[in-house]
Amino acid sequence: MRLLYLLNISNPGRLSADSGFTFADLLTPALADAGVDVTVAAPAPAGDARVGFAPTLSPSTKYRARLDPGLDELVALVRRTRPEVVVANQIETAPAIRAALLEAGTDARIAGYCHYLPFSFTDDGDLALDPSLDDGSLGRSVLLSFTAGLAACDRVLVHSSTAASWTTAAADRMGVDLAEKLHVVPAPRDERLVRDPADTVPSDGHAAGIYNHRLYAHYGTARFTQLARHLVTEAPVRLTVMDLFGTRSPERLRLDPSPEQHRDELAALDGVTIASDRGDRVRYRNLLAGAHFGIAPFRPGCPWPMSVVDCQGMGLPVIAPRTGWPAEHIDDDLLFDTDDEAVQIARRLATDAEFGLGEHRYSH
Repeated sequence: MRLLYLLNISNPGRLSADSGFTFADLLTPALADAGVDVTVAAPAPAGDARVGFAPTLSPSTKYRARLDPGLDELVALVRRTRPEVVVANQIETAPAIRAALLEAGTDARIAGYCHYLPFSFTDDGDLALDPSLDDGSLGRSVLLSFTAGLAACDRVLVHSSTAASWTTAAADRMGVDLAEKLHVVPAPRDERLVRDPADTVPSDGHAAGIYNHRLYAHYGTARFTQLARHLVTEAPVRLTVMDLFGTRSPERLRLDPSPEQHRDELAALDGVTIASDRGDRVRYRNLLAGAHFGIAPFRPGCPWPMSVVDCQGMGLPVIAPRTGWPAEHIDDDLLFDTDDEAVQIARRLATDAEFGLGEHRYSH
């Protein structure tokens, strides 16, 4: 089987911060092991030497990635690679992919991989647009494009039951029947970030926490900063906050300067250290290995944060707000509704070694 994996890379300068690249880098060698002839079309190669590479330009903004698929280039790429299956890492591009397949005269199937959702649902069942994609009130247009992409796919893959129920509900509201084509396929785990439980170092009355998520405002970073102040002043805890981006391009800074603003605010807190893995997976592993627990983001629309999975693979319990996917995935003893509850959990992780090393640190 010939498979074309269309990979959008939003951060070409720091590939380790791009979950879509990480997924492709893990999945495509496994597909090659299964005898699939894989070509990755992306700004940077992913996978091993058996995986073909078709270089593409990186979109300068997240909106170009969703609204400017480059139909001429797609048609030429399809004619060159003659795929039987196309993986659309950017769901919004699926209609353009379908049009390119028609123009190229092939009936290849399209599998859409929903590694993000441009919306979430409140506890009252109201659909909320993701603020990260609502600049200039574009959020509803992106949602409509996303739904059109769902309609154009033959298979739709989501990471969790929460993402499946939200995606189905959004599609229903737009008159798109997902029927039998929606499947829950958890994100791949990076085997380089798996640690033997026997190598986990217990806390000794003090605990090191790590926050390894992007510092965008829409990840709830202001809410995390508030929590960080409580944790370092009210519990025997020190925190490491990862700067995953480093120096971003001027175009991305103009569109959203929030990561740099939040990084500077967090760096000013006593008990908080800003650290970078500099794009080095070994350094990233060592940073995780030096922690006793992780902290999930406050982003409502996170259907499956890979950073949480990274922590769990390294044997770290992850504390999380009781909302969305974390409430589905993380043990109840590690969920909180208020900062006071989070402080109590962190204090217990610091002082109760048995609790910190318990089975609840792993995913269900």
